[in-house]
Amino acid sequence: MAPTAIVDVAVSTVLGLVMFGVGLSLTVNDFMNIIRHPRAFFTALGAQMLGLPVIAFIIALVAPIPAVLKVGFIILSASPGGATSGFLTYLWRGNVALSLSLTAVNSFLTLFTIPIVVNVALKIFLGRETDLHLPFWDTVRQIFFITIIPATIGLLVRRHFPVFAETINKPAKYVMLALLATVFAIKMFAGESHGGAGLTWSDFMLITPVALIQNASCLFFGYFFMKYMGLAHTSRLTAAMESGVQNTTLAFLIANNLLANQAMVKPALVYSLYSFWTACIFAYYSNRLNGVRSSPSVMDEDEAA
Repeated sequence: MAPTAIVDVAVSTVLGLVMFGVGLSLTVNDFMNIIRHPRAFFTALGAQMLGLPVIAFIIALVAPIPAVLKVGFIILSASPGGATSGFLTYLWRGNVALSLSLTAVNSFLTLFTIPIVVNVALKIFLGRETDLHLPFWDTVRQIFFITIIPATIGLLVRRHFPVFAETINKPAKYVMLALLATVFAIKMFAGESHGGAGLTWSDFMLITPVALIQNASCLFFGYFFMKYMGLAHTSRLTAAMESGVQNTTLAFLIANNLLANQAMVKPALVYSLYSFWTACIFAYYSNRLNGVRSSPSVMDEDEAA
């Protein structure tokens, strides 16, 4: 097996384990509340599917970067939140059931929306179009086998073995943080031939300002659009995490495998190095301003002790 394939499998496994740990905190009633009160779901879904591409197009039109990088940022905006946004929602006390529900539905919708959004971007910035089709089973496998299925297993473990789930829940939180840190370390420090980012310093200098502007815009838009619609802080925070922390793995797939353009991959790579930490800072202060405990959920038991 090639080094890049080994890294891809390892990263997918780590994200799956993270989502299993997230699932340990869920109950069936959490999802039933989404069904009984669907307003937050449809509002957040609309913000993601319509608002984020619009934000990315506006930024791309004025950003002083090459056209291929602009398309890369558009691809990123059209890719829904995944395992990382779900974990961040859990970590900062958002609505995890809402986050996973958005991921599941978005994953299906993007089979249709991403080809439209990306082709518009290609036409505007590069003057060409492409017959882009997401590979259905690859996309389903990536989203459901890495995100939905592990979280569902965690939920079932909690439901049928509550004592066991409670016993492993606390150490699992720390293991999840360590595993996620490993994923970021691989992408940041590994060579390109071994599954890492393979970015140069000039790439960072060129892409970082635009990545930070788009990231901040998406975080604030997700949160304040939900606030404008009169929804609770937990739903606002969830929308911010889902909007500001994109599924960069899906963006890699589109740019690298479907469009065969390595330059278009770079915005997602740089974005992924910052978005986790900026989302944490955003969640910390938004929780603090709304009277919610501002420490991560992994510290709950320590503070109680």
